[in-house]
Order: sequence, then structure tokens, then C-alpha cells
Amino acid sequence: MISGIDIANFCIAAMGLTISVMGLALTLHAEFLPRGYKRFFIIFFSVIIAYVIADFSSQISLVLLGEGYSVLSKVGVFFESALSSVLMPLLTVSILHVCGQSVKTPFFYFNIALLAIYYILLIATQFTEDIYYITPDNVYHRGPLYPVLLFPPVLLMVSNLIGAIVRKDKLSKKEYHSLLLFLIIPMVAMVLQMLSYGLLLIVLATSVSSMIMFYYIMYDQIDKNIQKSKEISDQQLKIRTLQMRPHFVYNTLSNIYYLCQQDPVKAQEAIDDFTKYLRKNFTAITKEELIPFSEELEHARAYLAVVKVRYEDLLFVEYDTEFSAFRLPPLTLEPIVENSVKHGLDPDAAPLHILISSKRQGNQVLITVEDTGTGFDSEEDLQKKLSGKDDEPHIGLSNVQSRLSEMCGGTLTIAKRPEGGTIVTLAIPL
Repeated sequence: MISGIDIANFCIAAMGLTISVMGLALTLHAEFLPRGYKRFFIIFFSVIIAYVIADFSSQISLVLLGEGYSVLSKVGVFFESALSSVLMPLLTVSILHVCGQSVKTPFFYFNIALLAIYYILLIATQFTEDIYYITPDNVYHRGPLYPVLLFPPVLLMVSNLIGAIVRKDKLSKKEYHSLLLFLIIPMVAMVLQMLSYGLLLIVLATSVSSMIMFYYIMYDQIDKNIQKSKEISDQQLKIRTLQMRPHFVYNTLSNIYYLCQQDPVKAQEAIDDFTKYLRKNFTAITKEELIPFSEELEHARAYLAVVKVRYEDLLFVEYDTEFSAFRLPPLTLEPIVENSVKHGLDPDAAPLHILISSKRQGNQVLITVEDTGTGFDSEEDLQKKLSGKDDEPHIGLSNVQSRLSEMCGGTLTIAKRPEGGTIVTLAIPL
């Protein structure tokens, strides 16, 4: 007859199996987990699943099948015991990996020695009745030396606990707390199971604590990913501030200085244009939402007006913005215009003509910046323009590409102009 404890143990095994399968499924789909952690949890939860299945098998054999299945029960109990002990050395390797240490340490070798002692005791158990045994009529009994079998696993847990505490400074707070919980909960359950017989507390404690550890580490990795994204954003912000190149500011101020004597009215206009440019530039740098096209166009106009202070007879700009009732990411049009000036304006060559246009085409807006500059001679030259890797501190068009894609699903294409020069096209969905 099945007792209440037997039913409880079946429920515990079912819970443990469910939790470990969920943990494995979450691990397989957790793309943000580092490769080392992902590999660890895949192996870890797989071992727990095998461990719980072995526990299930031994319970079914002992409780439901009865006489004639003692061999099956022995096999089930053996693998249940063998698999549960593998978890601690796996944890040892994980601790060392996270701390950036090699497994060739006394910490690792000591734990492997404890595992070896445990397996020797477990194998010896199959030939004696001093630790545990299963009678021919398929009944499980603990022997007088049963607690001896549990000493190596408990020592393994204590060793890992000490190893985690010693390496506390190399672990994040959540990693450290997750290790403590995983080690302490099964350790308490094992001590209780060592002193009493009945509920299989260690099965439940292992599965629950492993899921807690996974949750803590997953949460920690999410925090790290958020922090990393913030750092990347900060780096991008610093890159964007290179829009304000020191030599550009210096040249503009120098030109304004000489204009103050030669043409005060024009100097006032230049100061006004430069002020608008600065205000628009700093405002755009801090914004992370879509802005009206008119604002970005004004930003580009302000930049071009500042450039014309120095190159009045070498730069001519036309506007054909028939459609402007849409929004786009900040710092998209202005960097493209600046790119045209930077690569196309040559005091020793013909004047640079730039045409900025916008028009609606179906369910999108096409913005084009067309210039008569030197263009690009090869695919390698084009990639340099796109990436900004052309040996000058300047925003690459790849930054514009990523902002368009991430903020509004837009695209950027660049092509040669048939008559010479470059055409950059932005396509922004409406």
C-alpha cells in the first residue's frame, strides 16, 4: 500500500523534474547568457534531470513494482546517488571559470578527491549492508554507516562554499548570493536527510536551489547587459560629440574674428548661424527620440551657413524639400551633409554643389543628399566613408545607419552620382 510519504516523494520528484526541465528550456533560449554560463547550466540542468529521473525510477521500482525488481531498484538508487554528486564539481569549475582561474588549482583537485572517495564508498555499498542495501524482496534499508556516505558530498558543499567566500571579490553580488543559496539549501536538506528517513528533501532542495541560482545569475546578466548597453550608449554619445571638431570650431571663430573688421554685419550673421549650429548640435546629441524633419533640416542649414563663411564662393546649396511632415532620428541628415562637405569641398577644385531633397514615395519618405564632389573610387573607399575609418575624427555614416534602423526602421544607401559625386538616400517608413 502506498503511504502518504510515498505520494509526497512522487510529488517532490515530479516538481524537481518540472523545475529542471524549465531551467534547461530557459537556458537554451537565453541568448544574453555568456557562453560559459550557458554551457554550465545546460550541463547542470541535464544532470539534474537525469538525477531526478533516476530517483523517479527507484521510487517506482521500490514502491509500485514490489518483489522481483530489486535489481532495478539497486540500479536506480545507484545512479541517483552517483548523478547527484556530480553537481558539486561542476559548480567548482564554474566558480573558477567566472573568477578567471584555471581548474589546475588545489581547490579543484581537493573536490575531485572528495568525489573519488564518494564513488569508492558508493561502489563498496553495492557489496555490503553497512551503508544501505535493498533486500531480495525489494525493500530499501539504511545501514548503520549510512551517514558516512553523505560526508564527502557535504564536504564538497563546504569546500565550494569556502571557495566562493574566498573569491567573493571576483564575483558580482548576485553571483555570490546565488552560490550561497545553492550551497546552503541542499546542505541543510542533506543534514536533515542524514538524521531522518522519509521525505526525499535533497531532491527538492537541489532542484529548487538550482532554479534560484539560475534566476539570480540570469537577473545579474540582464543587469550587466543593461549596463553594457548604457556604456555603449555613452561611448556613442562621446563619438557623436566629435561632430564638434576642435579645428572646425577654431576655423569658424577665426573667420568670424576677421569678419568683425571687414564686414561687421556679415560677422553678426555668422555668429547667429554658428550659435544656431551649436545649439542644434548639443540638443541633437542629448535626444533619443524622433524629431520633426524641419528641426534636422534647420540643423543642416546652420552647419552649411557656418561653412559658407569660409568657403562662400566654393559652396552652393539647393533645397527641394517638397514633403516635410514626418519625423526622423536626430543627427541623421546633418552628418550626411557634413560628410558631403568634408569629402567634396576642395579649394583647388571646382565649387561644390549640394542638393538636399525630400519626397514621399508610397508609405515611405526618401531624403537624398546629392553632391558634385570627388565621390569614391572603390568599394574600399565607400566602406571607409560608411564606417568613418578614414583617418579623421568624424561621425561615420554607419552611425546614421544604426540610428535609422534602431529608432524608426529606416535605411541608408550610398551610390555614385553618374556625373560625378555621391548620392546618399535615406528611406524612412511613415
